[in-house]
Amino acid sequence: MSSASTISSICFEQGCWFKRERMIRVSDKRVKRLASPSSLSFRVSANSSVKSEKDIRIGLLGASGYTGAEIVRLLANHPHFGVTLMTADRKAGQSMESVFPHLRAQKLPRLISVKDADFSTVDAVFCCLPHGTTQEIIKGLPTALKIVDLSADFRLRDISEYEEWYGQPHQAVELQKEVVYGLTELSREDIKKARLVANPGCYPTSIQLPLVPLLKANLIKHENIIIDAKSGVSGAGRGAKEANLYSEIAEGISSYGVTRHRHVPEIEQGLSDVAQSKVTVSFTPHLMPMIRGMQSTIYVEMASGITTKNLYQQLRTSYEDEEFVKVLDEGAVPRTHNVRGSNYCFMNVFPDRIPGRAIIISVIDNLVKGASGQALQNLNIMLGFPETTGLLHQPVFP
Repeated sequence: MSSASTISSICFEQGCWFKRERMIRVSDKRVKRLASPSSLSFRVSANSSVKSEKDIRIGLLGASGYTGAEIVRLLANHPHFGVTLMTADRKAGQSMESVFPHLRAQKLPRLISVKDADFSTVDAVFCCLPHGTTQEIIKGLPTALKIVDLSADFRLRDISEYEEWYGQPHQAVELQKEVVYGLTELSREDIKKARLVANPGCYPTSIQLPLVPLLKANLIKHENIIIDAKSGVSGAGRGAKEANLYSEIAEGISSYGVTRHRHVPEIEQGLSDVAQSKVTVSFTPHLMPMIRGMQSTIYVEMASGITTKNLYQQLRTSYEDEEFVKVLDEGAVPRTHNVRGSNYCFMNVFPDRIPGRAIIISVIDNLVKGASGQALQNLNIMLGFPETTGLLHQPVFP
């Protein structure tokens, strides 16, 4: 093995990145000089301005929430995206490490108020602001920016439906016309051409991924779809709420949003689109005494002559080439533990005791595939990078 190939293999095994612009000669061949992890992060000058050596400058709005922090964690391993602008109005002036000490190893810009942000200095934006606050801000952003919005503000095409479920009129109706709904595996081609992507909610992601291929193939009936879904407490956000105190959550389980959860119209919109007729679901979410994880247990009625083997084979065929959606071996039960910290969705199909019905179980990490991971997957596609870039973290277990 030549000196050049030896150095390359050692670098690959150590997980290092190469710097493209600096070269050295080894055994009369030009090879890329190794870059240390610190050289790929940020340089902070004396005046505290931050310069990224990565190719794409990322702005992060709402960085002090769980989804914002998760994006920062994921981008630490992205070879092209570097965070150069971060806003958090209530934490303006603070460092990110003071808000999230687990991100101390990264050199990040200080948090600023969104009104002080200079968006001419970034190439793309992740918006992690609460619903109702996002529309006006995104409407005012430069049109050259690629934007992935993690709030619910652009997910519903019907503006009147948005007002009904979120209690306020939509403030950016003209933008809604160009939005692409970013359920990555099912909307990839549209995402490629999009400027503004509405990132799906966590429950809708875990539910639509298994149901859409089955409805599209006419293997299940549109009626009597029952969804029993459970989420970790991080899905409720980082705000101080009495209902989310440890003593309120631990050693128990509680239903919430019964009959009126705001993800219902988003779920029904996606299922109705593929079914080409109105689909109405019974959906009840539950809060579980765990931090991360989401499981949707879905009960469906199969079309005449269809068996669970047909459902299973359709899902296997639909997702056989997908990195992040895995249909488990027959009989294997998906567990939230097995996707924790990753961008994966695991699913499987089981026969119900009631003839003609089937049970589908789908699990994701609500903060990754249910939010920040899928957002990064979408931005990768929007900017022409492999969609797995920065996302091939294996699940954390135990």
